[in-house]
Amino acid sequence: MFGSYKSEDVTILLKDITGQVQPQSTEEREKLIQGGRHYCEMLPIEYEPSEQYMKSFFAALDMYSGITAEAVGRLGQLIYKDKGEKAVLVSLARAGTSVGVLLKHYMDRKYGINVAHYTISIIRGRGIDKNAMDYILSRHEPEDIQFIDGWTGKGAITRQLEEAMLDYPQVSAGLGVLSDPAYISEKCGTHDDFLIASSCLNSTVSGLLSRTFLRSDIIGEKDFHGAVFYKELANKDLTYKFIDTVEEHFDFGDYAFAENTALTSADSMAEVKAICADFGISDINLVKPSIGEATRVLLRRLPWKMLVHSLDDHEHLGHLYQLAEEKGCELIEYPLKHYRACGLIKQMADN
Repeated sequence: MFGSYKSEDVTILLKDITGQVQPQSTEEREKLIQGGRHYCEMLPIEYEPSEQYMKSFFAALDMYSGITAEAVGRLGQLIYKDKGEKAVLVSLARAGTSVGVLLKHYMDRKYGINVAHYTISIIRGRGIDKNAMDYILSRHEPEDIQFIDGWTGKGAITRQLEEAMLDYPQVSAGLGVLSDPAYISEKCGTHDDFLIASSCLNSTVSGLLSRTFLRSDIIGEKDFHGAVFYKELANKDLTYKFIDTVEEHFDFGDYAFAENTALTSADSMAEVKAICADFGISDINLVKPSIGEATRVLLRRLPWKMLVHSLDDHEHLGHLYQLAEEKGCELIEYPLKHYRACGLIKQMADN
């Protein structure tokens, strides 16, 4: 085990590559990514949040921990209904890991069971970590596996997961997320595009782990995908502050599962394509819809514009307004339907 998660909360199926990869600046990485280099072969320099932004994070944590807890409860009950007490949570590192810990704690307490929880890497365009999958399948039945992530944007990871499971036909590719504004996940806590506070920060709310890494000079054929452990940030680690705060709002009553059929996954993709057309964007990968994805654009990429459903929604988007101001990113009010925000990444040819 490495990172700051407790060993009883999750088994981390990642290789510790601390000290083996030189982090690169956002602009340097963006040029390489848009020039064809895969993002998984590089690591960013961790964003150091300002004091004002940290105030926004704590405000968001206070404001949304109740809604997050409700989404955890609803998703946990759906998983138990489908998988039963032998459920095996397989969270997708890194955004899914804290969500997986919350789900494990919720299901353990509500049903009196000890749910297995692993976290593994899946990378858009490269697939899932097969060594990690083989490790899990040597210990559990394939039908018990439930994949977990935080939220959906365009559904790229959902599609990657479906493709990856062609190699594991007995394993369901169904994904469980807390927030599914794209209407694309098999199970979700809600379709509302709400702020999951863990999306506001990077490693300091994710067990001090980097995003996952895959490059053949460091990751061998029999290795798990890699991640860096930022031990030097231990005094800023808020991983369990996030988890514990959400858990204070757990409700173990039974939730209703009303289905909203007014919107569909086809509608969400149509919305993304309309944004591409309206802003002259030819590469759909430069459009990142949902609060979670928009936050990532501001934290990890070179933002061009930030589309928001309202310029006056401080209740839901206060942290985005703050980050956009810090990064000098233009905020534009745009008639979003599925999402409250959408980040647009700067095309390097614009420089």
